[in-house]
Amino acid sequence: MKEVTKEVYLKWYEDMLLWRKFEDKLAALYIQQKVRGFLHLYNGQEAVLAGALHAMDLTKDKMITAYRNHVQPIGMGVDPRRVMAELLGKATGTSKGMGGSMHIFSKEHRFYGGHGIVGGQIPVGAGLAFADKYFETGGVTMTYFGDGAARQGSLHEAFNMAMLWKLPVVFIVENNGYAMGTSVERTANHTDIWKLGLGYEMPCGPVDGMNPVKVAEAMTEAIDRARRGDGPTFLEMKTYRYRGHSMSDAQLYRSKEEVEEYKKIDPITQVLDVIMDQKYATEEEIETIDQRVKDLVEECVKFAEESPYPELQQLYDVVYAQEDYPFTPHKL
Repeated sequence: MKEVTKEVYLKWYEDMLLWRKFEDKLAALYIQQKVRGFLHLYNGQEAVLAGALHAMDLTKDKMITAYRNHVQPIGMGVDPRRVMAELLGKATGTSKGMGGSMHIFSKEHRFYGGHGIVGGQIPVGAGLAFADKYFETGGVTMTYFGDGAARQGSLHEAFNMAMLWKLPVVFIVENNGYAMGTSVERTANHTDIWKLGLGYEMPCGPVDGMNPVKVAEAMTEAIDRARRGDGPTFLEMKTYRYRGHSMSDAQLYRSKEEVEEYKKIDPITQVLDVIMDQKYATEEEIETIDQRVKDLVEECVKFAEESPYPELQQLYDVVYAQEDYPFTPHKL
């Protein structure tokens, strides 16, 4: 694994803090009805992304996930201002304002969504990996899904084909304890989701998803295996979300005390503790990072709010183009 240095810890802290504050701002904008539709926040799960990015090669590796998908593209290199604009439905957004919260996408940065169909991204992730193997790109696809999606039949079909063809894919279930409002214990007679890989003789195992170092270690091993041509891995990231499934979730299925217990192992706090214990930064330097993050979030909001909404013509531009049908001229 790449060494976890002082610089890595400081980057993890700043990145995870940005992702947290970015989504805290989204929650406020949602209450103001500036973000419409659904909004699924990632608060608490940031270590899963931070550790994975440390292990990935962002020049060729890909990522695909479900609809809790706002901070992943930022981590992959997408301008956070464009992500914010997309969430506000603006023309400067990643999908010109027509994807919204659940469908962030960036072909340029190899982030393939944001998928609203539960489990729908699992076979698509395997398909992306098939393309990498076919074209011999050397890339690996990180395919994320939630504990609820682990019960979908598409998972088993994708697992079978990925093992049969030794596809360069890492399947990652982010087990935050609840599929919407249904606990893992109520969805199956087993709670160790990672064991589903055993039925396909797929390398698999549990990972502490609240610790970016543990995530990076497991992801490095899985990515190396895939890049060697030895096929997929299935990892269960045991993590937790502090907010509800979406902003409309009353969270009646869990207690406030439970949430507070998990906040004691907050990934951002864990990283900050290491930074301070190892004297990687002074309190003043941490305050500078905090302010830089705050300023960037405000810049994202300003950019998004000042951006225009899409023109009506765009409805036709993004559907199809037909040379012998002149009645809907395209501008894109």
